[in-house]
Amino acid sequence: MHSLLLAPTAWAQLEVGSAQLGDVRRTKRLVQVTTALAQNPHGTLPASFPDWKNLKAAYRLLEQDAVTHERILAPHVERTRRAAQGPGTFLWIEDTTTLDFSGHPAAQDLGPVAKGHGRGFLAHNALVLRVEDWDRDGVPRVQVQGLAGQQCWTRPEEPLKKKDKSKEGRLQRQRESRRWAQFGPPTDPPAPHGQGIYVADRESDIYEVFERCTQRAMDFVIRACRPRALAGEDQSVLAAVARARVRGHLHVALRARPGQPARTARMALRARTVTLRGPWRPEGRPAPRTVQVVEVREVRPPAGVVPVVWVLLTSLRCRTTAQIKRVVGLYTQRWLIEEFHKALKSGTQMEASQLETARGLQALCAVLSLVALRLVQSKLYARACPDAPVPASQWPRPALRLLAAKVGRPAAGWTQRTVWRGIARLGGFIGRRGDGEPGWLTIWRGWRRLMIMMEGVELPHGKRTKKCG
Repeated sequence: MHSLLLAPTAWAQLEVGSAQLGDVRRTKRLVQVTTALAQNPHGTLPASFPDWKNLKAAYRLLEQDAVTHERILAPHVERTRRAAQGPGTFLWIEDTTTLDFSGHPAAQDLGPVAKGHGRGFLAHNALVLRVEDWDRDGVPRVQVQGLAGQQCWTRPEEPLKKKDKSKEGRLQRQRESRRWAQFGPPTDPPAPHGQGIYVADRESDIYEVFERCTQRAMDFVIRACRPRALAGEDQSVLAAVARARVRGHLHVALRARPGQPARTARMALRARTVTLRGPWRPEGRPAPRTVQVVEVREVRPPAGVVPVVWVLLTSLRCRTTAQIKRVVGLYTQRWLIEEFHKALKSGTQMEASQLETARGLQALCAVLSLVALRLVQSKLYARACPDAPVPASQWPRPALRLLAAKVGRPAAGWTQRTVWRGIARLGGFIGRRGDGEPGWLTIWRGWRRLMIMMEGVELPHGKRTKKCG
């Protein structure tokens, strides 16, 4: 059974039940805390533990020195990395988010965030997705495999010295940019028919990242940030691809931005092979590197709107239009890590916590990151195999009867798509023709309502049936 479909207690046991915290009683308590937060993912610890005794125990657990962020996540990370070494195609998507606790001035050991205007810490995440299928435009249908790593840190209060801000100083000190591509798979050869693809935005356009991917036998798709010089050519990578011929067109769904509604844009595709010149480093220039570069440029944008332009650096083949479309399709999956960050902040309300130390807040971040993953999984589950039937082992019959009573049973029977849309309707999703697919928030609201309805059915009979969430 998919872990998403496990009841909260069984799911929590799977995720953190083998965490090594120095005492089995701490691990048992961690399972209880994780279960409570999974049952109520939209609240703080007091909202999840109305009983003062259990609330105090949860606070005490997360402030224990042995209960660290790394130890809480270790079982989940190990399971994710092991699965991503198997057959299939896996996307390793990385990004950093800021967790701001400026509204909690009593918290200790936090550092500056938001250009010094706030206090909190940063969390760098490596999200692994498993590709289930591809559509005809080269966009993969994916499922969340899990987190392959999460690094939390606080910035120092003191500003950098002038010598540390120079180019040579930046390259010699411990920089935050070194976090990119550190969570990749082991350097052992991947399994037969296995492929790992690293996907990241412009902040990851670092020459050493290309080298780390190569060392780990990973392909990469990275959005270009700077006009890198080419070896043997008097032009930059951006100028070189802009002069290439158009290789085809593609329609891309663009998310809403401040002041701009969501829209579907027609994109012109260009691609060519280039050799990047190694950048200057104190120890000497690294060797040149040959990559493929793809330009995705919006054609005829709406009046007054700046056209969208992506330039992607990749190790994947780009000989055909279909291969170029796949590269673009892979990059469009990067937004899922932003969905994960949104679920961590808005869904679990991580920034509302009142724990007293940065260490305790980071331990809570580990638990709530697992809950946030579960929220995002609920959105993708139906999209990977929408027409697949719903087996009896997946959903208990009382749950489907309740769902049918509230939203109606589909004429053709329940499929993965219709059952999850039905659950979303319980959470406020209207499901009109132009509404698209439901998001994780409406799915989760509907799921919680279905769980409450099932409890109402079970209690008069004095027994508990198998639960779906």
